[in-house]
Amino acid sequence: MQRVLKMTQIHRNPRQPREYFNEDALKELAASIDKYGLMQAIEVRPDNDKGGYEIVSGERRWRAHQILGRTKIRVNITSEKSELQRFKRSMSENVNRENMTPFEEANGYQRILDEEEGATIESVAADFGKTTAYVKLRLALLDLRIEVQQLVQDGKIGTQAAVQIAALNLANQGSVFSKFVRGEFASDNEIVHFAYAMKQQQDQPVLMVVEEMTEEQRTERAAAQKKTRSTLDKIEQVRELLDEIARTDPMKLAENLETQVGARLAQLDRVAESLTKARFQLKQAKAHAEARELVTVNPEAVDEDEDAAQCEPVAA
Repeated sequence: MQRVLKMTQIHRNPRQPREYFNEDALKELAASIDKYGLMQAIEVRPDNDKGGYEIVSGERRWRAHQILGRTKIRVNITSEKSELQRFKRSMSENVNRENMTPFEEANGYQRILDEEEGATIESVAADFGKTTAYVKLRLALLDLRIEVQQLVQDGKIGTQAAVQIAALNLANQGSVFSKFVRGEFASDNEIVHFAYAMKQQQDQPVLMVVEEMTEEQRTERAAAQKKTRSTLDKIEQVRELLDEIARTDPMKLAENLETQVGARLAQLDRVAESLTKARFQLKQAKAHAEARELVTVNPEAVDEDEDAAQCEPVAA
C-alpha cells in the first residue's frame, strides 16, 4: 500500500546491514531527488514496539530527504513480520552497490547464517546471486585483527590483500600490520605476495634452518644455490645482447634479418613471456625471504577447503 508519510513518523532499522553512508554520495542523491523527484518510494513497515514506521529498504533516499529538509516522503507499507526477512530485503537492495563496505556485507552474511534456520553458505550465496567462493571470501574478512579491519574500512588496504591477510594467524597478521605501518609495502600487490608467502610458511610444522641440516642436505643446498645464481648471471649477459638489438636502427634490423623479422619478433615475445614468469617467481621469492624473518609457525595448521582457499597471487 503506497502512502505519503511525515518524515517524523519514520525511523531507521538499527539492525539493517548498512552502517556507513558516504556524505558526498548522499548529497548527490539529494540533488537528484530535488531536480527529478523521488523515482521509487521507500519501503516501511508498522513498528508496534516503537510506534510509527521502520524503514525496510530505502534509507539512503530517506536520508537524502532529510538533507533537503523535506517534511514528507512517499512510502510503500509492507506487513512483513520477520525481522530477519526485512534484513534480507535490505541486504538485497544494497549488496551490489559499490558503497556498501566489504565488512557490512560480511556481517550481513554472517547474521543470516547465525539466525536463519537451515541457512548455509551455499543458500546465502544463492539468495544474493553470488558464488559460494565469493561469500566465503567475504566471511574470511571477519577473521582480521581489528586494526587491520580499520585499514580496510579506510580504503588503505584492498579487499584482495585483506583476504590474504585474513588467512594468517593473529600473530602473523600483526607482523603484516607492523610492516604496513612502517611503509614497507609499495602496493596492495606486494601485500598479497607477502601474506601468501607467510601463509605457506605458517602452515609448516617447523621451519628448516641451516644448523639443523644434515651434511648431505647442506651439500645439495649449496649446489642448488650455485646453479641458480649462475643462471641469473647468464641472464645478465642476455640483457646486454638485447640492449645491442635495442640500439640498432629499425631499418638496419629489417635489412639484416630480411624475411626473418616476423619469426625473430615471435622469438622475443617468447623471451618476454618467460621473463614475466621468472620475475613473478622472484617476487614470490623476495616475499618468502622477508616472511621467513617474521613468521610464527602454526604446528596445528590444517589445509582449508579448496573452495575457500585463497587464490594464489597473480603476476603484476
